[in-house]
Amino acid sequence: MKFTIHTKVKGNYLKVFQQFDQQLFEKLSPPGAQVELIRFDGSKAGDIVHIRLKMLGIISEDWISEIRESKVEEGKAWFIDQGTTLPFFLSFWHHRHLITADGPDQSVITDAIEFRTPFFLLDWLMFPVMYLQFLWRKPVYKRFFNA
Repeated sequence: MKFTIHTKVKGNYLKVFQQFDQQLFEKLSPPGAQVELIRFDGSKAGDIVHIRLKMLGIISEDWISEIRESKVEEGKAWFIDQGTTLPFFLSFWHHRHLITADGPDQSVITDAIEFRTPFFLLDWLMFPVMYLQFLWRKPVYKRFFNA
């Protein structure tokens, strides 16, 4: 399953890219989600992000992603996190964070997600959940970068 969400924000693309840090990461958890941040190295190649999801108060699942690529070019910057240890409901995770210049003081943040679950039918059931969780990021990005 794949989807892409674009969000226009204020700020030069390099400055926006540099603010993809632990502070922003912690703001991006959807409301009601029980997420414990275990490790956050950053957004450079080789960095690790480790969270623990708590569901129904009794299930605890680790989600570990490695930053596989991070690059800055003229007019755009990106990093890619790929799941190395995933919760039981996912079998594959690839998330490209792309920030592109949209004039001198505006940028577009693109979240490009690809995921799979252990079962094809579950892919379709999880799609709206995943899509809505990332759609929820749009106002968070706007508040964070437009403040």
